Amino acid sequence: MKRITILMFVTALCMFLTPLTMAQKKSSKSQQADEERPKKEVYTGTIVNMSGRSASIGFTLTLESKTSDEEALRYLNVLATQGQDEFLDTIRKNNLGYIAATGQTRRDLLVVREHIIEGQRRIIAAFERWQGFYEVRGGYRSTDYPFSIIEIVFDQKGKGSGTFIGLAQVRMKKDKKTDKLGLEIENFGSFPSKVMGVIRRGK
Repeated sequence: MKRITILMFVTALCMFLTPLTMAQKKSSKSQQADEERPKKEVYTGTIVNMSGRSASIGFTLTLESKTSDEEALRYLNVLATQGQDEFLDTIRKNNLGYIAATGQTRRDLLVVREHIIEGQRRIIAAFERWQGFYEVRGGYRSTDYPFSIIEIVFDQKGKGSGTFIGLAQVRMKKDKKTDKLGLEIENFGSFPSKVMGVIRRGK
């Protein structure tokens, strides 16, 4: 199966662990809205597979907490110096909410990042992906891709859509031009799935 580097297609996912720059900091009005927003948020939507035959699955995403900039920097440092396995061990016990999909056991959210970009709210959450028994037992190449990552962008009416990466691998990679390390997210597959029809429950 062909592997494609997701950052070529979904530039928004570079915010997965990237702390906000000053230009991206929220306005005082946005900050006040965050304070007024209930801590627990529940969303439902549909993930549509765009590779090969189209298939869809419903999901419920429950957000209970977010990853701070300080935590994100610490995670990036672990990833850069010790690699993906140690990074996963570092965040594995996090419980920032959970995602439940039709026919699957629910998974705790390990990283949740939120940004307001050009007036739109963006949520990116990562969790340890669903793996089949035979996949683990067989030691297939896909087991090197332990994460699933979901990104949702909300419009002014609060309706969301976005991208879902089912099998993701993360690493820090040095840019040949700038010689700086940057986060790279790679998908084991052809293209990310689409996230559609996201709405909030129990407002």
